[in-house]
Amino acid sequence: MQNETLHAYLDREVGDEHLRDLLDRIASACWSISALVCRSALQGNQGEAGSVNPQGEVQKPLDLMADEVFARSCAGNGRTATLISEEADDITVLKNPSPGDFVVCYDPLDGSSNLDVDLSVGTIFAISYVPEDASQNALPAGHQMVCAGYAIYGPSTMLALTTGTRVDGFSLDPETDTFVLTHPAMRVPPETAEFAINASRRRHWDGVMRDYVAQCLEGPTGPRGKAFNMRWTASMVAEVHRILIRGGIFLYPTDDENRASGGKLRLLYEGFPMAMIIEAAGGRATDGHNDILDVTPKHLHQRTSVILGSAGEVDLIAAAYTQAERAPDGSRLT
Repeated sequence: MQNETLHAYLDREVGDEHLRDLLDRIASACWSISALVCRSALQGNQGEAGSVNPQGEVQKPLDLMADEVFARSCAGNGRTATLISEEADDITVLKNPSPGDFVVCYDPLDGSSNLDVDLSVGTIFAISYVPEDASQNALPAGHQMVCAGYAIYGPSTMLALTTGTRVDGFSLDPETDTFVLTHPAMRVPPETAEFAINASRRRHWDGVMRDYVAQCLEGPTGPRGKAFNMRWTASMVAEVHRILIRGGIFLYPTDDENRASGGKLRLLYEGFPMAMIIEAAGGRATDGHNDILDVTPKHLHQRTSVILGSAGEVDLIAAAYTQAERAPDGSRLT
């Protein structure tokens, strides 16, 4: 029902009252982070914080502030047992986990390098239940997620949510400070003519990725028979949001430079939630060899290759990697 408030939507769609409360709190955290982003230049919160996160990335002041806001909001929910954040070295244990409690994985401020140039940034999160046999430090698997979502802080602030069956988008009304359903049942078109990749890494790509991009760039006279547009904003949230609105494919593959680490993006709080969102909207998400949601998490900040978006394009690349595995000397896109 368009123009329905997020609160009313959660009352209608989410049966678990504790999950409803947690999602309400997360939405409130995203509202607060949106306000911090809007005022970052006015309050002197741009530039670098003089610290690095567990991945060795230089932190922005708002990375730390957003992490604090998000963690505090989740901690107010009595059933949230553990938090896994991009900005924290270890799991944050709020209570002794019991089956049915929540594990929340999140990237509090994705794309924060865009802050100083006033481009879109966002928040990514995934919620899982603590399983019956889980230990305090157990890592949630992709198929254990009960909800995933993101907020994007751009010309407007939007919140996208899925509980696994569809993806609904809510816009923040600045007059009422309320999230309102504006994009119900978003779907990723199966075909596309738009791809997003960091082309500066071309020298590190494998043959499949080089061939894919080269064929897209050949345009209507090339093997793809159509013109492709290339996009790159250095914000996974912005890339995925565009794919949900009008289709496309997002590519951050394992390459020669990041292969030893397993890729660039993090599995628990980037790969898993975005894969759940895209698949719930009819798209596909793979690491090139396996569906991302089938990957077993082995450590807290595990990295992964990410190829997601319109199913036709993802299937094409996945098939090329399968062919390359069978014939390593012929790793070409056909």
